[in-house]
Amino acid sequence: MAAKAAGAFRRTAVERSDQRVAWERTDQAFFASGACHILAWVCRDSYPDRPIEIAGVRLAGDWQVFHAYAVWDGWAFDHSGWNPEPELLTANTAFEGRPLGRVKIVDSLAEFCETYHSRMPNQYLEDPLPRARDYVSRYTPPWA
Repeated sequence: MAAKAAGAFRRTAVERSDQRVAWERTDQAFFASGACHILAWVCRDSYPDRPIEIAGVRLAGDWQVFHAYAVWDGWAFDHSGWNPEPELLTANTAFEGRPLGRVKIVDSLAEFCETYHSRMPNQYLEDPLPRARDYVSRYTPPWA
């Protein structure tokens, strides 16, 4: 699957305010917007023998990361599966229509959530971790 911008799945006001509506979106929409950080950490944890990092994108000059993803050897994993990281960044930049900044995330999931006002797994309607593990398993990693 080609890299698709996370913003294409941006949550509506109802999806932001109603946990059930947000949870019932398709897996791709759920992990593109609202749970991308959960997917990124699950991807990293799914391959403990690989040096997978976490990165995020934000609008240039802004502090808020709006999309997080996993990175391995020039490849990025997010709601679009595995794609060359430059393609993921290009898709998001084109969608947003302005320059983006890439941020290397070195924090734990809890620290990331606190800093960027994101939900921890226990703050979702249901546990997103099994859903994320299933989603990661659908995609063949680039080293396979």
